[in-house]
Amino acid sequence: MESVGALAADSGFLVFARFAVIAFFAIVFLQSGLNKVADSDGNLAYLQDQFKQAPTLQSMIGSLFWALTALELVAGVLCGLALITFSFWSGGFFARWGIRFAVLALLALLFGQRMAKDYAGAAVVASYFAVALIGLVVFAIGR
Repeated sequence: MESVGALAADSGFLVFARFAVIAFFAIVFLQSGLNKVADSDGNLAYLQDQFKQAPTLQSMIGSLFWALTALELVAGVLCGLALITFSFWSGGFFARWGIRFAVLALLALLFGQRMAKDYAGAAVVASYFAVALIGLVVFAIGR
């Protein structure tokens, strides 16, 4: 049984929670990043339309798009490698860095949604962020 203050959890539960969070972000960010690469023209056109109400970002959409794509791919690849190497079991390198890059990608997405005044989209990103926070906690416990 691992504990932090009054919070205690069975080690099997922690391993499963780590696996679930890492698998979730491997799926989410590999799919999203690969989709952005495969259909970059369509995604860029969508973002041009999405950010028409955010004139301060208009000139940077292309570079921000590729930066976000890189963040998502790094998060997805690291989480995927964590699954393949069972890094989630020990809380190893791939899993810890995968969840960190997932948090950074989600913050970038949240920033973009708020700048575009897409508050419903920002609320969806916030739910993903809650999963990321749970992931950070389950990796912090038992260290």
